[in-house]
Amino acid sequence: MMKNKQHLNQVNKMIDLSIKPFYFDENKIKYIENILEKMSLEEKIGQLFCPIGTTTEKKELKEFIQKYKPGGMMFRPLEKHVIKDTYRFIQEESCYPLLLAANIESGGIGICQDGTYFSRQMAIAATGNKKHAYLLGQICGKEANAVYCNWSFAPILDIDFNYMNPITNVRTYGSHINTIIECASEQIKGLRENRVIPCIKHFPGDGVDFRDQHLLSSVNSLSKEKWDESYGKIYQKFIDDGVETLMVGHILLPEYTRFFHPDINDSDILPASLSKEVLTDLLRNTLGFNGLVVTDATPMLGYNVALPRSKAIPLSIENGCDMILFNKNIDEDYQFMRDGIRDGILSIERVNEAVTRILAVKMKAGLFEKIMPLYNLEIIGCQLHHDLAYQCAKDSITLVKEECDVLPLSVDKYKKIRLIQVGDNDNGGFKEIGCQSHIKDFLEKEGFEIEEFDQENLDMYEVFEAGVDFIKSKSDLVIYIANFDTASNNTTRRLHWIEFMAANGPWFINEVPTIFISMSNPYHLVDVPMIKTFINCYNPTEEVYTSLVNKLMGREEFVGHSPIDPFCGLWDTRR
Repeated sequence: MMKNKQHLNQVNKMIDLSIKPFYFDENKIKYIENILEKMSLEEKIGQLFCPIGTTTEKKELKEFIQKYKPGGMMFRPLEKHVIKDTYRFIQEESCYPLLLAANIESGGIGICQDGTYFSRQMAIAATGNKKHAYLLGQICGKEANAVYCNWSFAPILDIDFNYMNPITNVRTYGSHINTIIECASEQIKGLRENRVIPCIKHFPGDGVDFRDQHLLSSVNSLSKEKWDESYGKIYQKFIDDGVETLMVGHILLPEYTRFFHPDINDSDILPASLSKEVLTDLLRNTLGFNGLVVTDATPMLGYNVALPRSKAIPLSIENGCDMILFNKNIDEDYQFMRDGIRDGILSIERVNEAVTRILAVKMKAGLFEKIMPLYNLEIIGCQLHHDLAYQCAKDSITLVKEECDVLPLSVDKYKKIRLIQVGDNDNGGFKEIGCQSHIKDFLEKEGFEIEEFDQENLDMYEVFEAGVDFIKSKSDLVIYIANFDTASNNTTRRLHWIEFMAANGPWFINEVPTIFISMSNPYHLVDVPMIKTFINCYNPTEEVYTSLVNKLMGREEFVGHSPIDPFCGLWDTRR
């Protein structure tokens, strides 16, 4: 016991819970010290993990909680009654309260299948009105709170510098530093007002590389000076404001790593989630972050290719992380942590320091007080939230380019419309119907005759023999609908045509008026610079489709302003 108290005294010297982001008085600090002192090593190891939930069966959940004693858990979105019952149950079964997390980046849909899909962050930036960022935080917070979710893996602070990056894109507030700071601040305000702890991500910053850290250890290649002016400015702002938690990505930061370790070999530079230079020298000592650091998901390739997992798991904690997100094999990972302590990779001092921060965040969230949720399930997906989502859609949809006299649409001008979908054959939150068919229903209600291009059953006559007169006889207007929604584990979100003769490509643009509408990725002009009327919607939601059609028909104005360069820095895309 004396040795354990010595370790606790060392931790107290390293962590000051009386300052940001905790501001605890002596009573609260003593309360945390008492919990830590009573914990066994096994219980401390459990606190270092936030596994993903794989079952809602109460018997299995109880056994899981009793065996692993995790510090937190996260479930993928479930029906609201199920997730509330599940989160309440595991909270009641745990000896220590749990941080219960969700990727509520775009609305309550991040935790509840029947939650509100409010908006991607980029659409909010396109409105030019930070009120929508506050409403995003409010809606996420209220719907999460109603199901006992207390930890938001959001907002995203990545800067969308590289238009080819497949994972940042519409998940970000764009490429302007001040916009990101203003919007994320409002989002955090909305979350906190509803008892949800924010977690800013993905430190040290995604969006420079064109590759996805889910598939490799990606690289933030900015110089020290450029990083300080961009990501550094953003993270310093939120650290100074007292953000409690931060998620670190599997992203290398070579220039800053070399700054702290000039003699390091290129082969020894580690992703941030494993890097002492990034986690301790930069984040803790230079930026002054005193809160909880959680890794991004450790099953990602960007984590596992850096080091053997048996070394990586304990080294992440030793070098500055406080919590491991998800597992490959949970029994292996727990054993890797034990072995790391035994073999000297991970010190008991760092374990105590990490667990102290975890407990402090739980106290900051009020979890030791067992406070009941502020809201009932009726708040989830309610009409008010959908009305607010519509207003955000109305303010965000952006007319990037417009050919003279194409808009607005009318039945008199364009009776026959051909719809051609490219991209994902689902509709974001409406997976039961493709986006081509979805907008077809809207336009048919306006009185248009709609023909859907069937890429599964190509008309060989059209591909090989039909010419200009044929396409003009079939359509007065062609509308492309692209739905390449941002998602992990993609090497690209670029347009791709049918391999067979590019049969769905826009060869006819000089013969038939053509509109290109992107429901998600705002950078498709790089592949269709020849199309003169181009619209960015940022979100494939019901509210966006409704507002889009109203704008196409001239009932609403296009008022959105692009928060990134939709022309991708190319001269031909502007023609």
